Amino acid sequence: MADDAGAAGGPGGPGGPGMGGRGGFRGGFGSGIRGRGRGRGRGRGRGRGARGGKAEDKEWIPVTKLGRLVKDMKIKSLEEIYLFSLPIKESEIIDFFLGASLKDEVLKIMPVQKQTRAGQRTRFKAFVAIGDYNGHVGLGVKCSKEVATAIRGAIILAKLSIVPVRRGYWGNKIGKPHTVPCKVTGRCGSVLVRLIPAPRGTGIVSAPVPKKLLMMAGIDDCYTSARGCTATLGNFAKATFDAISKTYSYLTPDLWKETVFTKSPYQVPPSLRAEDPGSSCGHHIVLYKKNKSELKLVNSAFLYFSSVVEFKGR
Repeated sequence: MADDAGAAGGPGGPGGPGMGGRGGFRGGFGSGIRGRGRGRGRGRGRGRGARGGKAEDKEWIPVTKLGRLVKDMKIKSLEEIYLFSLPIKESEIIDFFLGASLKDEVLKIMPVQKQTRAGQRTRFKAFVAIGDYNGHVGLGVKCSKEVATAIRGAIILAKLSIVPVRRGYWGNKIGKPHTVPCKVTGRCGSVLVRLIPAPRGTGIVSAPVPKKLLMMAGIDDCYTSARGCTATLGNFAKATFDAISKTYSYLTPDLWKETVFTKSPYQVPPSLRAEDPGSSCGHHIVLYKKNKSELKLVNSAFLYFSSVVEFKGR
């Protein structure tokens, strides 16, 4: 994946003629013919593999405690990390668990400018979505002077932002989960995106940007509703990602812990009541252990209360 980004400066890539390759944007600056490197990347190294071959060939040396635990196989799955809300600081952790199944796609590359004393400084902003189409999705945004560097950085940030996606059913629980468990809403800027469960076979009814993120998350059927300036692709994608990440931010009633209710003494029939009054008022004895006179009062009051309840029961 990173190698594809490294080749972005080649012909047909985002920096190549026509901007027709991966992540090409409409009406960018120039056709890439006058760029540095002449189709073999820009700057030092001149393209892919000039220094030491591919980046993936290097052995991963973890620099965080979580990374060392993952490499030593002390953590068996990504869900164990999510269970304890541990921050992931190394993208290699995601590659370790999901590397073979991860797919990434550049949503947009847009030029951004900053006014300086020397004039306008142009940089490129890349939006990259990544997912395994089976319950994990991430979104990364990176700005850099070069298109290839921006894509590479966005892929790394997308891996670090990967979140689990909870899926559910629209009606009866038949087969595998296929839609969002209930209505969820995400927001970024003026854009508000709402995801609504849909029956099996409906498909994803949405605009192209949310559809791509929902597909990467492994959601097969979903209705969507969007409000605000959805033409701003960055906010549209972030709002959708926010809504998807909220699927695990609540507990639905089927996940509630079963509550066991205990009856009050008025509801317990005399036949089921404890015969020994002392065993029933044990906690009172502990509370009034220091004062013997109060202890006698509590015991006598409890005996009187139990006799009255038995008399009324008869």
